[in-house]
Amino acid sequence: MRIPWRLWPISSIGLLLTVAFLLSGCPMRAELAGEEQVKPTTSIHELPATGAPSAQQPAMAGKESPLKDIFFDFDKSTMRDDAKPNLNEDLQWLNANPAEQITIEGHCDERGTAEYNLGLGERRATAIRDYLVAAGIDAKRIKTVSFGKERPFVMGHDEAAWTWNRRAHFVVGER
Repeated sequence: MRIPWRLWPISSIGLLLTVAFLLSGCPMRAELAGEEQVKPTTSIHELPATGAPSAQQPAMAGKESPLKDIFFDFDKSTMRDDAKPNLNEDLQWLNANPAEQITIEGHCDERGTAEYNLGLGERRATAIRDYLVAAGIDAKRIKTVSFGKERPFVMGHDEAAWTWNRRAHFVVGER
């Protein structure tokens, strides 16, 4: 088949774009290229057999809170029994600081769709808010927000990272 001379410029541009696209390829992710991933600047301590993060949490750069994060099991928004001691300490602080407003952020690990994880994060934040309200904290002091999987605490694609990212995090004084 012969291309009419008037269509040569269009054909040439199409051919050049196709060759350029094929030569550029697609960027490889670092783990696929065999490069070492950038590790978080915080150290992660050994996880206990339950899969829950240890009592020592990595320090949150620039977001140090007097309240402790509450961790959740995979795909769950119900509070675990091992979260109650931390929540009871948080209650003591909230009772001692009655003027403080808090925001409870619900977070998830990277698995699942963005929409699903936003809902799960909201259910997690709401579960913690309900616990605090039932314990006597004024609901007007508490705001909830879900970040789903959009703000991971620990970068990584394994259970060690995911465990840290399934959490409710407290921010004090922001409304």
